[in-house]
Amino acid sequence: MTLPQHHDIVVIGAGIAGACIASELLERGQAVCIIDRASQPASACSSHAYAIAHPHVGRGAPRLLRLTRIAFLMAEARWSNAWNQHGIFQPNKRDKTFSRDDVATYLKSLELDEGMAKALYAEEASKICGINQDGIWLPRGASLNLSEVTRDALKPHPMLTCCWNIAVARLEKIGVGWQLMNAQDKPIMTAGKVIIAAALETKSLVESIDVRLPLRPVRGQLSIFSVDMTSSWAPRLPRTAITGDGYCLPAKQLPNGNYQWIVGSSFDEGELDSQDWNSSDDFNREQAKGLLNYPEGDTEQLQKAGSFVGIRCVAGDRLPIIGALSQRPGIFLATALGSRGALWSALAAKLITAQVLADDFALLTRLGFATDLVAALAPARFFAGALAAAPALGALASNSKPILPSGPKAR
Repeated sequence: MTLPQHHDIVVIGAGIAGACIASELLERGQAVCIIDRASQPASACSSHAYAIAHPHVGRGAPRLLRLTRIAFLMAEARWSNAWNQHGIFQPNKRDKTFSRDDVATYLKSLELDEGMAKALYAEEASKICGINQDGIWLPRGASLNLSEVTRDALKPHPMLTCCWNIAVARLEKIGVGWQLMNAQDKPIMTAGKVIIAAALETKSLVESIDVRLPLRPVRGQLSIFSVDMTSSWAPRLPRTAITGDGYCLPAKQLPNGNYQWIVGSSFDEGELDSQDWNSSDDFNREQAKGLLNYPEGDTEQLQKAGSFVGIRCVAGDRLPIIGALSQRPGIFLATALGSRGALWSALAAKLITAQVLADDFALLTRLGFATDLVAALAPARFFAGALAAAPALGALASNSKPILPSGPKAR
């Protein structure tokens, strides 16, 4: 009888999170096996070529808003070569009063200096980034091609084993490690430690070891519009990215003089349909009017040129689940990253690597991590005894805004 191959560390999932964690472990001299049901990396939501990254400034517990700052700095450092820094503007809600001094004080409380976030009145914003609205300028905000950086993280390496077209159906405890089983209940391989970075598939995998997590899908559709150079929209198109209720990238002028403009995204809770919806494009056209403060804009002038549909995974409290599954020693999770995969993946790589290698967390401490922040992300917050403590950490605060765009369903 041939015994299944054994690996000290196995990562299930070759999206941005799994790839980032595997790359960090390789950098630390560890041999890693990554396994995925697809034939290549970045086959699902991580095939996204138009993700944006910025420190969050909005509603939510202050500790967790500072956590996005830490995650942003980690992402900026990790992907510096692929970082398309164009800045991001976050306009003030039109029904809210805006005091530059009050906002500046708030940003300072989040440890965001003016090099990362600056409050601007409309006249200043118009001069600096071309947006004639009060708001916050995030000069280091960037966009990132998740597909490219995921593939780069998993480029050939002497200590990396990649197993494609293999679906893990369940996990089984054996001795001091774990056995990965397929749908036919046959062993695939064994592992000393298993890192599950498989988005929604994480739910069924942990259920196979009697763990329940409140994970659910959120469908998002990004629209790629073509805008004629003679259109009334053309002189209003932004030269920077904008985030708020939805987001858009800087408009790109094409060789023929017309523009390509990317706007998103729809927000469809509980949906798994990855097909293109015309209604989602209509929803994004309406969001485009809000982002540019152009309520009278003729949406018919935003012509469909393409789209991207991603099924994001979120937890019940809208926070990522990152860290050791303490009830099942040797299992680690990186899931529920929502629409901030670029940020949370970089953070997950540092945190999980420190836990897998049983580090003393000195590096994480220097990066601004604290024990309460680790607890706020930990899977244990959903288990008996943890929920009572979680609000004190900010884990159950209203964090739907930091993680996903607001707005009604679009279908």
